[in-house]
Amino acid sequence: MLKGSIVALVTPFKENGDVNYEELGRLLDYHCENNTDGIVILGTTGEASCLTFEEEAEIVKFSVKRVNKRVPLIVGSGSNETAKAVTYSKKYSELGADYVLVITPYYNKTNESGLIKHFEAVADASLCPVIMYNVPGRTGMSMSLHAIEVLSKHPNIYGIKEASGNMSYSIKVAKYISKDFHMFSGNDDIIVPMMSIGAEGVISVLANVAPKQTHNICELCFKEEYKKANDIQLKLLDLINGLFIEVNPIPVKEAMNQLGFNVGGYRAPLDYMSEANKEKLKAIINEVKEEIF
Repeated sequence: MLKGSIVALVTPFKENGDVNYEELGRLLDYHCENNTDGIVILGTTGEASCLTFEEEAEIVKFSVKRVNKRVPLIVGSGSNETAKAVTYSKKYSELGADYVLVITPYYNKTNESGLIKHFEAVADASLCPVIMYNVPGRTGMSMSLHAIEVLSKHPNIYGIKEASGNMSYSIKVAKYISKDFHMFSGNDDIIVPMMSIGAEGVISVLANVAPKQTHNICELCFKEEYKKANDIQLKLLDLINGLFIEVNPIPVKEAMNQLGFNVGGYRAPLDYMSEANKEKLKAIINEVKEEIF
């Protein structure tokens, strides 16, 4: 079963903009060795929207081989075109993904029936289970509760990454949690509240820099030791907020570079952080460094 701290991994780049496979391998090993319970590649944090299909396929092949089933590997395969989402999901599942993560359509926002058909088509085509991804702040649309109810019954839809940040909405989604349908928090600042209503972990940006602590928050929640879990979350809250001081993944890559990783820069249109925000992030990291390492 997929559960716990699932890192939404960055994609490291070289100075010339190519994917840095040496550093990617180091990151995959780092997470397998530091209590991360699952790894997402080609997600929002992985800048998938700025990668070519050929680059994505190579990253999947490399990651499948490097992780070698040490932890579950989840691959982002969504698109705002159903045919592309079907093609990507089928391809990446064939290459060895354990799960695919599929975002709702964006820009050309669909109606409810189109949304249901979109996810059904992907789930029918994929050789591995599908996790739906609801993030209205990015896509401009939120999944209706009726659509979630219908899709939760599909045998190849494993669950949902719920990243609306709206606890009132999330608790309504939690009605559909079952032994066959699972929910994951998509927000690091509400891991504990989300797990208290039935989420089975978090798909996390924070885990890029604090894998053990994010894992520990989840483990304590599984034991229903919510006070202890919340104590850790509150200690890391400034860092969590700092990782979103500018649009994701700009701050988390900056933080990782400051901490000694070599993840490089970004694909345009993303750009480097302002000097003022770099200094703010550096101060936050220095405050919590002892908590992380």
